[in-house]
Amino acid sequence: MREASTLGAKQSKSQGQSAASALQSAIERKTAKIGVIGLGYVGLPLIRTFIAAGFDNLGFDVDQSKVESLQAGRSYIEHISSEWIGQCVADGKLTPTADMERLAEADVLLICVPTPLSKSRDPDLVYVEATARQIAARLRPGQLVVLESTTYPGTTREVVLPILQQNGLLLGKDFFLAYSPEREDPGNPDFSAGNIPKVVGGIDRTSRDLAVELYRQGMPEVIAVDSCEIAEACKILENTYRAVNIALVNELKILFDRIGLDVWEVIDAAKTKPFGFQAFYPGPGLGGHCIPIDPFYLTWLARCRGMTTRFIELAGEINTSMPRYVIDRLTEALNSRGKAVRGSKVCVLGVAYKKDVDDARESPAFVLIELLRKLGAEVSYNDPHIPSLPRTRHFSIPLESSPLSEEFLAGRDCVLIVTDHSAYDYDFIVRHAPLVVDSRNATKNVAEGREKICKA
Repeated sequence: MREASTLGAKQSKSQGQSAASALQSAIERKTAKIGVIGLGYVGLPLIRTFIAAGFDNLGFDVDQSKVESLQAGRSYIEHISSEWIGQCVADGKLTPTADMERLAEADVLLICVPTPLSKSRDPDLVYVEATARQIAARLRPGQLVVLESTTYPGTTREVVLPILQQNGLLLGKDFFLAYSPEREDPGNPDFSAGNIPKVVGGIDRTSRDLAVELYRQGMPEVIAVDSCEIAEACKILENTYRAVNIALVNELKILFDRIGLDVWEVIDAAKTKPFGFQAFYPGPGLGGHCIPIDPFYLTWLARCRGMTTRFIELAGEINTSMPRYVIDRLTEALNSRGKAVRGSKVCVLGVAYKKDVDDARESPAFVLIELLRKLGAEVSYNDPHIPSLPRTRHFSIPLESSPLSEEFLAGRDCVLIVTDHSAYDYDFIVRHAPLVVDSRNATKNVAEGREKICKA
């Protein structure tokens, strides 16, 4: 019996090595088919990277409108051209589909789905879990699954792995599982998925090595770490670091305003130090798919372990309070001109979460618009990158971008700068608007009409 058990273990190990070797060979020869689940601001750039590396790609999304748009050669992400999409679809390098039965066709499955927060700021893994169940129902021997969605340490091992194992296939023998955090920065002209160092951790060593080999095909630097948990924590640390430092300058912004100092000038002076200081900038609130969310994954994890992360939670409180501070400053500015917020015409300038992108996820602009409407203001907006306000998990505001004509600006009581897009002519805006509340220091170079500018 002992000899039979040993023989069985050797056979199992041999079969695992055989499946891993076959997949590694397919990756090296670039005959492996890549399946990317979630065709948003992370998934599409990832597909672009693997197409450039010579792989064929299946793109999965439950949103049929996205699939149909891509099938027709139309991009819905500004920095990925429709021409490129159309050519890749025509060449067969990208096959968009909502048919989850086709998950079995891919040799590698990369999960790039949202990981939002619940109303109580707990991790909401409904999309990750649903995707894992879809994969488990079609999982076949020889497939590598990699979770890229940002999440808390332990998700891959404790949530995804048990779901994938439900169909009886064995990790390391039949299938392989790894984690590699996305580091996409939408609209960044210098860094995209193809040239950002890639951190990779595996549930086991074989899974990690296969994932490392995959990413090496399309990315210049791959950093292998000892576990999925380290890779998961790496991404959370990156964004918590940013959130905490942004909270610091947001708090200093309020303090310096009270003592008559311009926080922007203070930061400009401080960053002349060639060491020991990195500039972070205040704003009207955090936006984007990572920084407003990721730190709360750590605070939740800490609560589950019986401790509190006071530093992170305080940073979250400061950052989420910034829209209210901006509204208070706008109210003061209107009052100084004998106007109340109620009945005033306010134009929100920019609704993307950062400059020069069409990405409005978690943008503080939505909170600001809702606060202004509750106070009785007549709110309009302009954003050259977002022609109409998209529906989000928390907001449904039916507004379309208004043109910034002389007449339109002159007819507003206040223009509130929320996103400092490069396309804006701030001299023109200040010249024709009766009042400008600037939360981004966008008007710093405007020479004339500075008496009409209030920084917030």
